[in-house]
Amino acid sequence: MIGGDVIRGYVDLLVLDSLLDEPSYGYAVSKRIEQRTDGHFELKETTLYAAMRRLEQTGALESFKGDETQGRQRTYYRVTEAGLRLYEDKCEEWHATVKVVSRFVRKDGSK
Repeated sequence: MIGGDVIRGYVDLLVLDSLLDEPSYGYAVSKRIEQRTDGHFELKETTLYAAMRRLEQTGALESFKGDETQGRQRTYYRVTEAGLRLYEDKCEEWHATVKVVSRFVRKDGSK
């Protein structure tokens, strides 16, 4: 299992990527992330919804009401143009981060 501290700065990237192809709701986004990581990372519900609220407040996501389930309408989210730009910026940042950190990670993990 990957520790949350490793991914913490990239939760927005995971959420945005999970919504790039089609709008979805929180639980489905959470399950998509878990599946894409082969179960190595599980995004806690509070972290997910905090990220979605933050992304919506900054204009990266927009929400709308969708299907009704168990008597309540689901809230769906979709990526905006601003969200697409943020996603691209976060991808560039990630690649730069990997380049830097990989200089400190030895292939066999030994001294």
